[in-house]
Amino acid sequence: MKKPNFAAMNPAVAEAIKQMMAEQGDKFSLEKINLADLGRRTGISRAKLRRMKEHDFEDVQHALKGRKATTTLLSGYTGILDGLLKAGVVNSVVCLDKLRKSGFAGGKTIVKDYISAHHHLVPAPRHAVEPQGNRGRRYSTGPGEAFQMDWGFTKVQAYDGSEYNAACFAMICHHCGQQYVEFFPNAKQENLFIGIIHAFRYMGVPQYVLTDNMKSVVIRRDLDGNPIWQKDYEQFMKTVGFQTKLCKPRHPFTKGKVERLVRFVKENFLIGRVFWNVTDLNYAALDWCNEQNAAYHRGVGIPQDIHSERCLKVVSILDDSYELLFYLCPERRISFDGFVSYEGRRFGVPYTYHGKTARVLRDGDTLYIYSSDMAFLLTTHNVTWARRDSFCENQYALPEQPEEFPTMPVKTVIKQLPEPVRDLSFEKFNFSKEDDWDE
Repeated sequence: MKKPNFAAMNPAVAEAIKQMMAEQGDKFSLEKINLADLGRRTGISRAKLRRMKEHDFEDVQHALKGRKATTTLLSGYTGILDGLLKAGVVNSVVCLDKLRKSGFAGGKTIVKDYISAHHHLVPAPRHAVEPQGNRGRRYSTGPGEAFQMDWGFTKVQAYDGSEYNAACFAMICHHCGQQYVEFFPNAKQENLFIGIIHAFRYMGVPQYVLTDNMKSVVIRRDLDGNPIWQKDYEQFMKTVGFQTKLCKPRHPFTKGKVERLVRFVKENFLIGRVFWNVTDLNYAALDWCNEQNAAYHRGVGIPQDIHSERCLKVVSILDDSYELLFYLCPERRISFDGFVSYEGRRFGVPYTYHGKTARVLRDGDTLYIYSSDMAFLLTTHNVTWARRDSFCENQYALPEQPEEFPTMPVKTVIKQLPEPVRDLSFEKFNFSKEDDWDE
């Protein structure tokens, strides 16, 4: 009888064989061992034990173990991944989208494994303070009851080498996670009003909006702790028909959903983003919102379906009233040379308009200039996003003056001769011409 080599066996199999040898004594045979009984003792399938029996139940390494394929699905795409990692892009979803645009046919797992193995290419992060953990408590609201809004900021590197900040307006439904994102050149109050109106058109008007203590929302709190609203924002709430609740100062965890949305925009949408202008960026942001709202999220579901089934039955539809036009069209003062300034560029106003201010509305790539009372449209401009001024027709035209015309046919004719050409620089030194005059 061949003696088993327990040192080279699996510990569980070796222990089970020892027990069977003790029970069967001299009748035990490794070649005639009962695989069914051995399987009940070890929990290993009979097919696997049959393969192990061919090698006397000893652990034998596979002949191809440790070998790696010369080419994989990532072959030819590692340069793109290395460039993304060196730029700080470690989000596997973003990396996978970039690779698929170049023809990559693999999945997310192989990309995640590559990122994990090449994490040394990622620049070291810089943390201002140590993370303090979660100090908030989650709470839930009913369908269509509350939206959360906030501002986020990102740096933009222009084509001429300059750098400036751009503002990202974010709003999310607290119940279902339906989200809306829009970008502006700055975070002024007029852009806040435009972002809120566009978000309400996209998701509906809730009962109240949860936000932090913005300067454009609240001035201060009274002795009882009640907010004193900024007068323009208070009038805006009455016009649209919603209420506002403020978070506790220096406690952003209260509106954690929108804070997480801003972080998600920075880590997923903005990372590695290249765009032409704000209009192009907002078109891409709207497509991204539609994609995220239609995707399944663990623990939430599909936000778009939940919002349409539950929240839309509670929220009110925003009516495009005449009063909202004044918030969508901010007022601008007309300069002495006939221009209004909007989003860092100057656009011409017709000379025939005698008002000192005008209202401006940008819809896509077209800029509309209205009178200060929104009574009539003055002119339109194609937004080229160039730094040079944009002129309009009749910007410097003078008013027409009365002119007399002949009542009878004109018969008198006179002739006009060309003026003689004179060389004024040497005329005084022409002495021969002087002699001719004397003669």
